[in-house]
Amino acid sequence: MNTKPGTALRAVRLLVGGYLLLSLATLVAIVLLRDHHSVVNAAVWVRGTIVALTSLLMFSFVARASRGSRAAFLRLRIASAVMVVAIVVIISLPGTFPVWLRLEQGVCGLLLLGVVLLVNGRHLRSLFASA
Repeated sequence: MNTKPGTALRAVRLLVGGYLLLSLATLVAIVLLRDHHSVVNAAVWVRGTIVALTSLLMFSFVARASRGSRAAFLRLRIASAVMVVAIVVIISLPGTFPVWLRLEQGVCGLLLLGVVLLVNGRHLRSLFASA
């Protein structure tokens, strides 16, 4: 490897870190607004919890990939792509989620789209190619 994985993944780490912070902040907002059923329903609880857990998982993938783990890098590539697709579906579903959660998910989707573009780029893929 000509470049250290940790250095090469700096932008990915920042994007996933932003996704993690936004997801955790959203979960805190859900807890604080739990008595306002017009903005926090059962679907919001489920989605918010899933997103927070996946953001923690993705952050662990980035940390391990930064130390050179090919398996973690592959998991990061797969998970980020799957989450972008899931977010598009969530935003598209009529009526299930309030506007504020759709907006939050849109921001998460943009962060993860950046991750998808970076981790599927030639440079990062070449760093983790089998020898």
